[in-house]
Amino acid sequence: MPLRLVSFLALTWALLAALLSALLLALPAIAADTVAPAAAAAAVPAAAASAPIEPAALDARVQQLKADVIRLNRDLLVLEEELLYPAGTQVALFVSMDVGKLFELESVQIKLGDKIVATHLYTPLEVQALHRGGVQRVYLGNLRAGKHQITAFFTGRGPHERDYKRGTTLEFDKGVEPRYIELRIRDAQAKLQPDFDIKIWQ
Repeated sequence: MPLRLVSFLALTWALLAALLSALLLALPAIAADTVAPAAAAAAVPAAAASAPIEPAALDARVQQLKADVIRLNRDLLVLEEELLYPAGTQVALFVSMDVGKLFELESVQIKLGDKIVATHLYTPLEVQALHRGGVQRVYLGNLRAGKHQITAFFTGRGPHERDYKRGTTLEFDKGVEPRYIELRIRDAQAKLQPDFDIKIWQ
C-alpha cells in the first residue's frame, strides 16, 4: 500500500478517534449542566441565572453527536474502500442460496487462479439468512485486467445426510469496470441433487 495512502487513512481514523473521545468527555459536562442546585438558583437573580439544560435537550444533543460519529465513520469506510479497491481493479465475490433443501452449507473456499482468497465457516444463523434470500459478500479485492479463473469449493451435507463437497470453476475476463461475481447454490429437483454455479453480474 502506498505510504501516502497509509498516512491518509491513519489521519482519518485519528480524527474519528478524537471525535469519539470528545463525545465521551462532553457527556459528563453536559449532564452536570442539567442538575442545578435549588439553593444556588434562588440566590442568583433570575436575570443573571443561566437556564439549566432540559433532559430532552440533553438527549437530543447526545443523539446528534452519536449520529455525527456514525455518519463520519460510514463516510470514512466508504472512502477507505474506494482508495483500497479502485473501480478499475475491483472484484467482489458473493454467495447466495436458492431454497437449499438438498444441501446444508457448512463452508466455502474460493480461489482466484492458484491463490486462495476467501474461506468461510457458516453458522446456523448465517445459513438461515441465506435461505431467506440474503446475499453474503465473502471477498473484496483487486484484480488486474485480463483473463482469470475462479474456483469455488462448497462443503456441507447433501441428500440423506451424507458429507458433500463440490467444486465449480469459471473463466472470465476482467476489464476496466468493477467485476461482481455470484456463487450460487440451488436445488436441482430433477436430479435430487444440489447444483452449484457461478454468475457474472453484468
